[in-house]
Amino acid sequence: ISCWGNNDFGTLGNNSTTDSSTPVTVLGISNASAVQAGRSHTCALRTDGTVSCWGVGTSGQLGNGSKTNSKTPVEVVGIDDAVAITAGGAHTCALRAGGSVACWGYNAFGGLGNGSTTSSPTPVPVTGIEDAVSIDAGAHHTCAVRPGGLVSCWGSNLNGQLGDGYRTDSHSPVQVSGVADATAVSAGESFTCAVRTGGAVSC
Repeated sequence: ISCWGNNDFGTLGNNSTTDSSTPVTVLGISNASAVQAGRSHTCALRTDGTVSCWGVGTSGQLGNGSKTNSKTPVEVVGIDDAVAITAGGAHTCALRAGGSVACWGYNAFGGLGNGSTTSSPTPVPVTGIEDAVSIDAGAHHTCAVRPGGLVSCWGSNLNGQLGDGYRTDSHSPVQVSGVADATAVSAGESFTCAVRTGGAVSC
């Protein structure tokens, strides 16, 4: 993996805090299959199903059991079967083989989906999600596409980004209203969009 740009907190993963206007190599990663950048942290999905993260860790978003920053990749605890990852503002989630989802990091708005608002420096299972097809995280919310095209979201809902018709945060997944044919979902800062069968997009 190569990264470039702001590096105040080690988000480039090269054991430095010096910004770089050209790509630098992330240390210790040679088997990445995907990479996701959050607000100030970065995570890599590795071909063996493990996940490594680096950068800001003060909310536990690196998943290694601590709440400290790291200028080099650290391995997420207890994840060895990830098939996809997503990084939010200060939390991270992994889609696991079989369809369950685990999240870690900042949780004041319920973005970890485990029914609480307690942040966690290690992965916790999202309540009631055992069949996810894909996932994506916004600043403080997360969404999952489920079989048949349903979408479930959890976390901050101040602007209605959970799509359930309310503006109340949800600490566990709620179903998006009126979408039953989604093929993909993308979560922004405080809004969400879904691609639907046939190519239409709903937000």
